[in-house]
Amino acid sequence: MSMNREGRPTRPQDAEATSETFTGNRALMLEEPLLFEIGDATLTGVDLEAAPQAESRLGGLERSRPIGLAGLSEPETVRHYTRLSRQNYAIDLGLFPLGSCTMKHNPRLNEKVARMPGFADVHPLQPVDTVRGALEVINELAFWLIDLTGMHGVAMSPKAGAHGELCGILCIRAALEARGDAREVILVPESAHGTNPATAAFAGYRVENIPANADGRVDLEALKERLGKGGEGDCDVAGVMITNPNTCGLFERDMKAISDAVHEAGGFVYCDGANFNAIVGRVRPGDLGVDAMHINLHKTFSTPHGGGGPGSGPVVLSEALCPYGPIPFTAKTKDGVVHLVEEENAAEFDHNDSFGRMVAFHGQMGMFTRALAYMMSHGADGLKQVAEDAVLNANYVLRSLEHVLDAPFGKSGPCMHEALFSDKGLADGFSTLDIAKALIDEGYHPMTMYFPLVVHGAMLVEPTETESKAALDQFIGALRSVAARAKAGDKSLHAAPVHAPRRRLDETAAARKPVLVWREPEVAEAAE
Repeated sequence: MSMNREGRPTRPQDAEATSETFTGNRALMLEEPLLFEIGDATLTGVDLEAAPQAESRLGGLERSRPIGLAGLSEPETVRHYTRLSRQNYAIDLGLFPLGSCTMKHNPRLNEKVARMPGFADVHPLQPVDTVRGALEVINELAFWLIDLTGMHGVAMSPKAGAHGELCGILCIRAALEARGDAREVILVPESAHGTNPATAAFAGYRVENIPANADGRVDLEALKERLGKGGEGDCDVAGVMITNPNTCGLFERDMKAISDAVHEAGGFVYCDGANFNAIVGRVRPGDLGVDAMHINLHKTFSTPHGGGGPGSGPVVLSEALCPYGPIPFTAKTKDGVVHLVEEENAAEFDHNDSFGRMVAFHGQMGMFTRALAYMMSHGADGLKQVAEDAVLNANYVLRSLEHVLDAPFGKSGPCMHEALFSDKGLADGFSTLDIAKALIDEGYHPMTMYFPLVVHGAMLVEPTETESKAALDQFIGALRSVAARAKAGDKSLHAAPVHAPRRRLDETAAARKPVLVWREPEVAEAAE
């Protein structure tokens, strides 16, 4: 066997031949069975005294059978979850190239601030007078969001991007109902995020597509033609949901013209702000005629995805939609005191036209503190550099790989924060899935696959601004190597990943017939 100086096989076939071990472990990558296979439901890891008999207070809702959880000792429990954690890819391990999802580094300063007393332990049912500092933080973040977007107001309570989309569409519905306008159509371009049509349909609208032009951007003339359908003064379009920069990684150059056309027809403009990371500090959506836009705090302002609980998707609103925004929200009076505006005091703040509540309380405090810490540590000039570096890194990836992978919109000008490739040019029988699975062997989470739908075999890569040139060069080298193998017809790619804890799964069967409950394996009866 050919070995290098570090004692590793130098040929892939040699590595595969020596990969099997008795334990299933591969050096420090430990094989880990299910919790139920380690423990036993009849055992417990601690000794507890028998609970005294007491009258049930569960009103007939008592458990009818044992819970069935496996009993593990403390070292077994710690080892189990530690081993599982080592099988998760994370932004703290390496570059996370998911396109249209902005998986960037979460600064530890933000985490420290979020854990400060008064933020980490605040409770939504505390009296308002005991949480004035927390309300001040929410209000300060709201100010920054309004200022950065050039909008008039902001709803802080939505919990995520799609939740924010719903908030914006409900504001549009409320504004139309207030003027007695029963429009029923939302236009969604082909290059928009996939949640946009789902949100519009959920809100009761009929969704119609607007095609993209050859450059991957909204076809302005097709949009104008649809808005004019039905004759003057008889437009049925409530609004357009547009993603800018779009999911082809391109800035919509005609955004202002799109907004003007929609407004002239009496509709509203909703902008999906998931890609705000590419333009923060450089472009204010309000200046482009946007009426509502959600902002994913985890994408642009570095809060963790979900944050261990609810995420946060504030929605900035134009002056036309502000009166219809949800409650609660914060407002600062002339005496400098920040108030929480609820149903009982909405009249004091001239907000009687709100469409109502979206959540029980006020938002995700942990996300608010992290996002504000990020903004204040960067400042206005730093946030501008965030967008510039994100765009620079994406274009570096695009131009470094466009001669190896097909870049369908490579000639449409510079991309924004993400680079888009397709499976065109791969050898027969090879697909985007093969490249993605081979990247796992290279130590990377795969990029976004098969999205956007307008590109066959799409591969969407977003490096973000937090990656160094050295990190980008390593990723580019890995992807270039895998792509070259796919173009050359290297059939070993079909088996990838070979170095992961699990090999390639039947994802279709897993999605359609998931096994969600572990059951004790049946012991086969001996043949007579």
